[in-house]
Amino acid sequence: MNWTLLGSTFAAVFLAELGDKTQLATLSLAAGGSRLSVFLGAALALICTSALAVLLGEGLARTIPPFWIKRAAGALFVVLGVFYLVTAGRGTS
Repeated sequence: MNWTLLGSTFAAVFLAELGDKTQLATLSLAAGGSRLSVFLGAALALICTSALAVLLGEGLARTIPPFWIKRAAGALFVVLGVFYLVTAGRGTS
């Protein structure tokens, strides 16, 4: 077990999820229903999406060097960030 990788992954995902729209949706669902059901549903959803990402990353790493996967992910982050900034406020009435 690579404890450093585990810790950095936990920190990155934990910080990325704080205050995002998924957490706000979970908050509103918990306000109107069983907290245990909402917790279990949200936890299972995060586990499933994380499993898909790990499997996809592993599959890609078999054909593409991890260096290029990291670069592509970083570039996609930048492109999406710029896109969201440029389109912010559009479509609202």
